Amino acid sequence: MKKIILIALTALFAAMPLARADGRSDYVKQIENCEAIIREFMADKNHAIPDTVLREARAIVITSQFEAGLIFGMKGGYGVIMVKRGDGTWSIPVLIRAGEASVGLQVGGKSIETVYIITDDATPKVLFTKRLNVGADAKAVAGPKYAEAESVSKEILKVPVLVYVKNKGLMAGATVKAGYMSRNDDANRKFYNTEYTMPELLYGNFVPPPPEVQPLMAFIKQIVPEAEAPAQAAE
Repeated sequence: MKKIILIALTALFAAMPLARADGRSDYVKQIENCEAIIREFMADKNHAIPDTVLREARAIVITSQFEAGLIFGMKGGYGVIMVKRGDGTWSIPVLIRAGEASVGLQVGGKSIETVYIITDDATPKVLFTKRLNVGADAKAVAGPKYAEAESVSKEILKVPVLVYVKNKGLMAGATVKAGYMSRNDDANRKFYNTEYTMPELLYGNFVPPPPEVQPLMAFIKQIVPEAEAPAQAAE
């Protein structure tokens, strides 16, 4: 009997690392999907975000939402947020929840892929204390796309949230309500294996980026132009 119990316990402990790995693998897939979304946006000039907009980015949010409902919007989803810190470096991607978007949803659609360009430092910090309702807690408009780059106005660039969805009918500057996003501390705890939460992950350097997030971080660094150096006064 003791031998049977010992064998059972051995099997249980052997399975525990696998269970933890399986849970983390779900979040790896989410991050990889978010990387694929931003790459697909930037590869198509119909959807690509122009440099003039990316240069203003203080944060970038990428979300995938699913389970279509034409009246109630999307039922669930996930995403990542990255912020640009004061020293010009980008944070690691922090996992978030997302939902209830309906912007860009086609009849019979099953998912919405959205990129949010946040142009101020205050909006990302709303997530520290509550759910951020895009278009309500922070004004949001449809962002201008690459083909419209020449007509990007300074007024649009001052809006806190610029929303990009794969919908040709969404005109730049149109006011939108694009669902909500909220923090997901449990997901970040499991993925990064840390007790640090969203504020520390976004604005601290306590957690080194694991290999799975490095391709996304490298791509964001690649597509976001460096800030223009201030002109020097003539001597």
